[in-house]
Amino acid sequence: MSVLTIQGLRVAVAGREVVQGFDLTMRSGEVHVIMGPNGSGKSTLALALAGHPGYQVVGGTAEIDGVSLLDQSPTGRVRTGLFLALQQPLEVPGVLLRDVLRAAGADGEDLAARIQDEAKRVDLRPALVERFLNVDLSGGERKRAEVVQFGVLRPAFGLFDEVDSGLDVDSLGAVARRLAAATHEWHCGVLVITHFQRLLQELTPTTIHVMRAGRIVAHGGPELAATLEREGYEPFATASE
Repeated sequence: MSVLTIQGLRVAVAGREVVQGFDLTMRSGEVHVIMGPNGSGKSTLALALAGHPGYQVVGGTAEIDGVSLLDQSPTGRVRTGLFLALQQPLEVPGVLLRDVLRAAGADGEDLAARIQDEAKRVDLRPALVERFLNVDLSGGERKRAEVVQFGVLRPAFGLFDEVDSGLDVDSLGAVARRLAAATHEWHCGVLVITHFQRLLQELTPTTIHVMRAGRIVAHGGPELAATLEREGYEPFATASE
């Protein structure tokens, strides 16, 4: 069993501290969901964990099985076991999906077949994964291409930043089922950032966390999503806001 441990993480962007003491412990096979209003630091957290150079970690730790992520390159973090599906996947002309996967550590003569298999699992047309990365793909197709990468790499932990945005109902179901299956197939820990309850209809969370003002302010089970849908985030406002 693997463990992702984040303790006291503080992240600054352009000199302003956005994430202000974030704590989370997640184990193999668990599904954790972070929900919170815009500006609460959710995407900042995700990008800092992945090693984006524009996000400065000014305190705290983040480890997988005792191995620090924060002193590694983005590629090193992937190879240690952390995968990030971006909220807004980039178009990268001249770079093939399989080249990105090889750089991240995927290899083998069956790589092309594995890519095609994962594309089918999220209802992504096979021809689209043969293009340059995300070139001429719609927003929803880009999100599904991110999940293809996840399925091929099989990381210890997958972090998904609003993977549900831009997906139609059928694609949303396919993505949710793929993430849920990963928790059983290789006991992946899945951490999802979302605003909406609809993704959780097929991806049952172990724990839901409410994030405000850069930190977790409440925890709960699946029923917490219904409470947020009904009452919003105001009941969870912090004194520092």
